[in-house]
Amino acid sequence: MILILSYRIITVGGSSVDNPTPAVPARIAELAEAFSHPEPVRRGSLYERRMKCGQAACACQHNPKAAHGPYFTLTQKVNSKTRSRYIVPEQAPVLRRQIEAGRQFRERVEAYWEACQRWADEQLEAIPVSAEEAEKGGSRQTWKPKSPRKSKRS
Repeated sequence: MILILSYRIITVGGSSVDNPTPAVPARIAELAEAFSHPEPVRRGSLYERRMKCGQAACACQHNPKAAHGPYFTLTQKVNSKTRSRYIVPEQAPVLRRQIEAGRQFRERVEAYWEACQRWADEQLEAIPVSAEEAEKGGSRQTWKPKSPRKSKRS
């Protein structure tokens, strides 16, 4: 995965200047660096189950430790639907690593997003605003609230 960041700095006077190396906060640079090391990631959960069989004479019927398995199932959301599939035991360690890497990736993305948003807020706060513009005046409501739609059945 390659992450390319470009910036356009707009000065208070209204002119814009392209600056490929703005003063990036250290935390954002640190978080962006983490994205430069791609690895396979996966969403979902891996479940391990042991089961009883249907044979009355089998030891699994009387002893829970003799249950058959382990059987592994990978469960994921795909297009808003839950999909599950069986996984062979040899694939389970790889899937566990991929799922954990995916969880860490989502955490890094969220941390990066929050840090960039704080940086953006700091840029806005650095722009001087007159006291008149800063007062909350509000604006008139330009839309009319709609009444709830009635069911065609009633």
